[in-house]
Amino acid sequence: MTVLYEILGVPFGFLLRLIYDTIGFGNYAISIVLLTLFARLLMIPSSISQQKGMAKTQRMQAKIRKIQTKYAGNQQKIQEETTALYQREGYNPMNAGCAPMLFQFVLLFGLIGAIYYPLSHFLTGISDAEIKLLSDAVKTLGNSKFANSTHLSELLIIQNINDPALQNIAGVSEATYEAIKSVNFDFFGLFSLGDVPMNHKEIHVIWVIPVLSFLSSMATGLYSQIKQKKSNPAMANNPMMGCMTFGMPLFSLYFVVNYPAGIGIYWIASSIFGFLSTVIIGHIYNPKKMIAKLMVDETVERRSKENNMKLIAKNKENHN
Repeated sequence: MTVLYEILGVPFGFLLRLIYDTIGFGNYAISIVLLTLFARLLMIPSSISQQKGMAKTQRMQAKIRKIQTKYAGNQQKIQEETTALYQREGYNPMNAGCAPMLFQFVLLFGLIGAIYYPLSHFLTGISDAEIKLLSDAVKTLGNSKFANSTHLSELLIIQNINDPALQNIAGVSEATYEAIKSVNFDFFGLFSLGDVPMNHKEIHVIWVIPVLSFLSSMATGLYSQIKQKKSNPAMANNPMMGCMTFGMPLFSLYFVVNYPAGIGIYWIASSIFGFLSTVIIGHIYNPKKMIAKLMVDETVERRSKENNMKLIAKNKENHN
């Protein structure tokens, strides 16, 4: 997983820096939000493809239920007819939604990688040797349970760059210190994006981040469950749906509480943009309307085949 973050984080780190220098108002938090929006916009074609795939799957399920009713008790015949149906329709249940999901994972891994490794992918001119020296120094601080976490060390360096333990390290140039300090890693002066909510046992404004993360994730989960109940009641009653609806928000809460605030900003932005994308695409590509269109297309195709068959039969009669 770390390797994916490091590889995919390179192009996304470049984009994050480009946004920071152009339309990010010189603010790292705003740049993260804008990059997340950019990534979500890139995901729209795959989301539309998923929506269409869901409609196709629902239509296929209706046909499969007819086969199961017609050949009830004969599992072999059901399997044969189902396979024949898949072949006629050119449908592969194993591929439904896989490509769009893979595309989304690539984008998300790249985005998280850019946030995890700001010194490597966001800032330029800092050598791996200097990052290693600073990372080793961070481990000696002992003020964070993530001090030994490799994938969070760069965020912790940013968070503690003014700590005496990180100053005047042999092998780290003054230009590197200046480059790190010159970037606005604060969230509008309220807290550092490298800070961890769990490190604040008292009431602190940083706790707004995990709360918003939980609420935005919960809103997305509830909306998806409501939509699933309307389109596919049988699937909505599956215990796994309830587990996902409430499990993911709780997971996001735990994750954001225990990780740097920069990750929390990304999670909130991703949930909000994802929710808006789901609502808009669900309205434009309404599953019921798409299923109705599929049924009309199937009827037109069937009648076309019937007319062709009649025409072929008539031509044979004329030749005879």
